[in-house]
Amino acid sequence: MATTNMLSRHLIRSDQINWRFLGITKAQAYATQAAPKPSDAADVSVENARPYSEVPGPSKLELIWLFLPGGEFSKKPFFTAMAGMEKKYGPLFRFPGIFDKPEIVIDLNPADFPIIFRNEGPWPNRRVFDTFVYHREKHRGEFFQGVEGIISTSGEKWAKMRTAVNPILMQPKNAKLYLNTLLEINNEFLERIRHVRDPETLEVPGDFLDDINRLAFEGIAGIALNTRLGLIHKNRDSAEGRTIMKGIRSFFVLSEELEIKPSIWKYVKTPKFYEMMRTLDTLTDICNKYISEALVRIKRDSEGQLMSEVGKEKSVLEKLVRVNKKFAVVMALDMILAGIDTTSSTLSGLLICIAKNPDKQQKLFEEISQILPHKDSQLTIENMQNLPYLRACIKESIRQYPIIPGTVRRLSSDVVLSGYRIPAGTDISIGANLLMRDERYVPQPDKFIPERWLRNDNSTQALEGQISNPFMYVPFGFGPRSCVGKRIVNLELEITLARLVRNFYIEFNYPTENAFEMKFMSVPQIPLKFKFTERRE
Repeated sequence: MATTNMLSRHLIRSDQINWRFLGITKAQAYATQAAPKPSDAADVSVENARPYSEVPGPSKLELIWLFLPGGEFSKKPFFTAMAGMEKKYGPLFRFPGIFDKPEIVIDLNPADFPIIFRNEGPWPNRRVFDTFVYHREKHRGEFFQGVEGIISTSGEKWAKMRTAVNPILMQPKNAKLYLNTLLEINNEFLERIRHVRDPETLEVPGDFLDDINRLAFEGIAGIALNTRLGLIHKNRDSAEGRTIMKGIRSFFVLSEELEIKPSIWKYVKTPKFYEMMRTLDTLTDICNKYISEALVRIKRDSEGQLMSEVGKEKSVLEKLVRVNKKFAVVMALDMILAGIDTTSSTLSGLLICIAKNPDKQQKLFEEISQILPHKDSQLTIENMQNLPYLRACIKESIRQYPIIPGTVRRLSSDVVLSGYRIPAGTDISIGANLLMRDERYVPQPDKFIPERWLRNDNSTQALEGQISNPFMYVPFGFGPRSCVGKRIVNLELEITLARLVRNFYIEFNYPTENAFEMKFMSVPQIPLKFKFTERRE
């Protein structure tokens, strides 16, 4: 514990940070250190800080009026409301808890972010989804049997489960073992594009997001269960496939209504609450069917009745079964629930950025052609090491189209944020991703500049359009509590982008204003009628 705390206190010293782990360069860090801090974020001791009671924000009654029909934010996503509240209350304000929800501090001051992460400790704590916990503890307690998964737990219980899954998913070398599985699925996705695009315009239909969702679902099923569901083409019209896609979307919409916005479901079970329980029941039952079938295959394989496919890595389920069967089942379920819409929204934003910036697409094509001289050339673990511009394009697209506004922490000790003393146990929402298109912190925020993520020959030289604070870029969270699936997501994005750009010249000949709607998470709200023109060899 002492060692962990010591490392935590020194987290942002430039001579000790693992910059590659943070996804930034040392030059960016030097720029951050040189940048002046806001006056209200100067070093202030806990004893001398302004009291928590002085943190600005609406009262409970004002908050209710803001979100009631006719209120200022009644028809706006919660995270749009956050930006509006910053203008009224400043970058740090209280969002009072009502209807048994805890009060939360919204922090949009980048100078505070290192302080929060530096004090999160070895077991970072964050607020869990109460409806999710209710479903697993009470509504379907007989199924989960006390194993809630890493999404809805914290503390030592979370740490034990995370320790079991980290070696499988968080080590880059282990995540890359699923390359062949994802390549096979991706080949089918390319053929789907060729099948559905208009022969004259070469545009795919406006509902192409459905195809992207199916690609994400198929990839997760392949990695979690070593199962091919055939949702991209073979079993495209299966009722179960359509049901689970609808259920995933409903889950995120209902989560915003019940978990983020004021709701009385803890006092009176509302129609939306019952809809959430039905949605989670449906998702749990269908996913458990796939998981049960995979467990049967694993048992038969271990008994020598089946032969594991050559070149295919064992599924996450199979690896975790050796640790704990019930946890393996719940982890596989969580991967399916959490990974589909997040991956597909990220890929949608990435394709929009590439399609709308032909000069950057050409530069990316030239890089990819160096390792894939022909359209049917194969990606390998070795040649994928040489794609720095591709990874910069992915980072830059996530900056432009973040999927979530940030992350949340509940610290175990008092801290000073923006000059105020924030008591231990207070929920703190770190709205980092909301600031990634804010010109106060990001030069030329509306421009797609992958070069801002590339290293220069001189490591202390300023980068083009660099971000002023490296702790603002936390698309997968940060530290021990960062997204457990981020290695897999990045691998799938890298494979898909490389294969698509190598095979097609991609265009999007429509406006992209308000392309995404930020609700509980960001989702596309325009028809994704991409034009895919076949490249020559």
